[in-house]
Amino acid sequence: MTKIECNGIDFELKHDVKPSKAIMLFHGLTGSPFEMKKYGKFLFKEGYDVYCYTLPGHGSMENEIESITWQDWVDFSQEKYDFIRDDYDDFFLSGICFGALISIYLAIHNKNVNAVISLSATVYLDGWSIPWYNFMMPLGLNTILRYFYTFPEREPYGIKNKIVRRKVAKLMSKTTAAMDNFPLSCIYELLKFSKYIQKNIKVLSQPILLIHSIEDDLTSIKSSKFLYDNVSSKIKEYVELKNSYHMVLYDFEKEFVYEKSLSFMEQHVYSIFGENI
Repeated sequence: MTKIECNGIDFELKHDVKPSKAIMLFHGLTGSPFEMKKYGKFLFKEGYDVYCYTLPGHGSMENEIESITWQDWVDFSQEKYDFIRDDYDDFFLSGICFGALISIYLAIHNKNVNAVISLSATVYLDGWSIPWYNFMMPLGLNTILRYFYTFPEREPYGIKNKIVRRKVAKLMSKTTAAMDNFPLSCIYELLKFSKYIQKNIKVLSQPILLIHSIEDDLTSIKSSKFLYDNVSSKIKEYVELKNSYHMVLYDFEKEFVYEKSLSFMEQHVYSIFGENI
């Protein structure tokens, strides 16, 4: 079994005897694999090999983020997927925030994905905590200003649970668990990526579970509802949370999110029934 070290670096959780099923997880914008730590451990205990990698421009590569494009994110993810996928009969994808969009991108381009678990998908930046001066963002996004301005990460850090929020804030001040700001250039690439997903979402046909909080502070339920309404998947499910903010994997309803994700995945472990995808 591979030991997990989640202080902002890649992690893999693999059983001594390789199972037939695995999942690749994707962290959020300016985040790190730390965000997926408990979720990954939970799925590992349920019999899945788990993979999660620091996306370009994050972690130790923070100083490079202003030169990173959304294509760098998806090319990196596709490379990792290609390296791992053939080792398993069943393979799942899950991500939070823009990591959810990466999961969807890979499912669009790789039909041998069993199912996608989308958490707080960020198609639109329209959450209640977005600064009031957000209407000025296009000025920065479409000029050279995007390379010089950042939005500071601030309360509530995507977490409604005040006890957990304090722990996360303290951790962020001491480790590389996440960046403490959103570079405007990074947001620019996120929105370009979102437009690509919006244009191509109908290509996605695999089963998909979308989980989103009605109190999401970064992106409203409009994002996940758009995805739900436009995928071609015959099997799709949309679940609203009522007591969480954006970081649903660490908030009040995290256990429900873990269990719901697992239940959906277990319904699509086709190797159990001798089926192929």
